[in-house]
Amino acid sequence: MSSLLDLAPVIPVVVIDDVESAVPLARALVAGGLPVIEVTLRTPVAREALARIAAEVPEATVGAGTIRTSDDISASVAAGARFLVSPGTTLSLVEALDASGVPYLPGAATVSEAMALAERGIKELKFFPAEAAGGVPYLKALAGPLPDVRFCPTGGIRADTAAAYLALPNVGCVGGSWLTPADALAAGDWGRVEKLASEAAALK
Repeated sequence: MSSLLDLAPVIPVVVIDDVESAVPLARALVAGGLPVIEVTLRTPVAREALARIAAEVPEATVGAGTIRTSDDISASVAAGARFLVSPGTTLSLVEALDASGVPYLPGAATVSEAMALAERGIKELKFFPAEAAGGVPYLKALAGPLPDVRFCPTGGIRADTAAAYLALPNVGCVGGSWLTPADALAAGDWGRVEKLASEAAALK
């Protein structure tokens, strides 16, 4: 797989409460031009949803988000996750991510965290929580001292702010939940999801 940060300008960050919505949701996102999908491990059905997408939507590159433990890693990889994303990074977690055999984006919110990961040779990171941690001005400031580190900012990014992040030289893509509004998922309005995905795919 080429770099996760280069596969699509926006990675939809999805919270799935109804496992039956997983496959049509993934198909709508892919149809809209966003094939990389992060399923967060925040609901009881998340792993089954990930497994269904992996099995039934082969054109999607589906991964697991909110990775916090080695158990999260093993269960997600077993379910078919092709990449892993963590909100933050501890030493034991990054060692387990290293050992997983799949690409991953470890979370970092400070210069020290980014430097510690770069020391390990990890130069592609998730910046979370993006808006709360300083947003575009913060990432712009990081580009000077850390020119070789690239980010996928996630957290609080909206359709009208995503382009400002994507314009930064150290941002490869952004993660966002605005593509899958809870009311659209509840109503099964996959046309709306596809339209939002199509607009996002055109950002870069």
